[in-house]
Amino acid sequence: MLPKPRIDLQPNTADYERLPLVKPTGFREYDARWLFGSEINLLGIQALGAGLGTLIHELGVEPEIAVGHDFRSYSGSIQKALIVGLMSAGCRVKDIGLALSPTAYYSQFALDVPCVAMVTASHNENGWTGVKMGANRPLTFGPDEMTRLKEIVLEGAYKARSGGSYFHVPDMAEQYMTDLYNRPQLNRPIKAVVACGNGTAGAFAPDVLRRVGAEVIELDCDLDFTFPRYNPNPEDMEMLEALAHAVKATDADVGLAFDGDGDRCGVVDNEGHEIFADKVGVMLARDLSARHENSQFVVDVKSTGLFMTDPVLLENGAKTDYWKTGHSYIKRRAHEIGALVGFEKSGHYFFNTPIGRGYDDGLVSALAILDMLDRNPTMTMADLYRDLPQTWGSPTMSPHCPDEVKYDVVDRMIKVFEDMAAQGDTLIGQPIRDTNTVNGIRITVEDGTWGLVRASSNKPGLVVVVESPTSEANMKAMFEEIDARLSAQPEVGEYDQKI
Repeated sequence: MLPKPRIDLQPNTADYERLPLVKPTGFREYDARWLFGSEINLLGIQALGAGLGTLIHELGVEPEIAVGHDFRSYSGSIQKALIVGLMSAGCRVKDIGLALSPTAYYSQFALDVPCVAMVTASHNENGWTGVKMGANRPLTFGPDEMTRLKEIVLEGAYKARSGGSYFHVPDMAEQYMTDLYNRPQLNRPIKAVVACGNGTAGAFAPDVLRRVGAEVIELDCDLDFTFPRYNPNPEDMEMLEALAHAVKATDADVGLAFDGDGDRCGVVDNEGHEIFADKVGVMLARDLSARHENSQFVVDVKSTGLFMTDPVLLENGAKTDYWKTGHSYIKRRAHEIGALVGFEKSGHYFFNTPIGRGYDDGLVSALAILDMLDRNPTMTMADLYRDLPQTWGSPTMSPHCPDEVKYDVVDRMIKVFEDMAAQGDTLIGQPIRDTNTVNGIRITVEDGTWGLVRASSNKPGLVVVVESPTSEANMKAMFEEIDARLSAQPEVGEYDQKI
């Protein structure tokens, strides 16, 4: 077995080639991400695989695992190093090759294996790598599993076992796509611009959507791991603006944007307006709750308050549970309480039976959006959006904050706002109605205007979101209140974007 990983190795040295490098901060709440080269090397990835295999045995799960990788220049070699580590720990590996994250999750069902490891940094910039993992389909690891995995790897506590094996699966991509388009065709040829940011989804999304009857116009669907135009991130305004321009130029019915590993889908309406994923979730919840009686939904704390107040959802008898942000958290919560769908503002949607298998799949989300349009032939995507009660909301904003201190900064913010609420202080000139600390702190004032501060789960930064059901001015005022307190913290840096 490999020696205990180091945290102080430098590239272009002999020790870097002999020893595993693993930076502790790469272990995040529900997956793992590092800058490849400076924070983890190939031997470090092998140690991660050995640690994962050891954890699988600890969990008492059958040591069979599907392993895929995204389309980055280094992902194939990282996947192979991970596989070597898994096999050394006695795991029987099914190599599914180039894949989306949902392809890897699907393969757990198709191959009847309990475990999965997907090599991807999703929408992160080039240079990043990571692994999404699970040992109980359709769920992925949460904090408990990630904490134990971190302990095993950093302490070098992985255990060598016999019985490891390797099997190459040559056709999993085709199996996955066939499963998606093995369904009723659309009743009309809905024109969709499909944007993939030159990420892995370009090898999947256009074909699947065409096969169900959509008229597909491709935007940046050629695979190019340099991401020449922008990162494949459907929350990124640069990607959404490019999509909006293409929708208007082609007179399309909808624009659909997929992230780097295909588990999220962003939306632009037929008039070229980007619709935040939580509002798309409300639209889908309206459509689905009309077809499924007493529908239960789960949403994350970054999401709009409309899930609780929308008159159509209330009339349909829909119920919504607000839960922790993070694909693993929402997926698990939706599974635990039997929700029809879990919606996350970042664009991760978890459709359970009879629509999906419970994991996040941007293509399943896209198909649900096309079905919603198909069922409403007299209304455009913009009409469906305008039919929602108006709110004024921000994009997800992320001021830089080092991984080592970001949770401490959030704890300070929790104390600040909880103290204000306890003392009867006002915020934007209104009493504080509620503080929700299930994930960071979400502060709501009397008129329903709210703001959220939490730590990012996959990057060195914080997350800030604000929304008001009454006015843009109140939405901006709430941001200013939060920003003033965050800016006073010396560890908090520049925002990636601001309202």
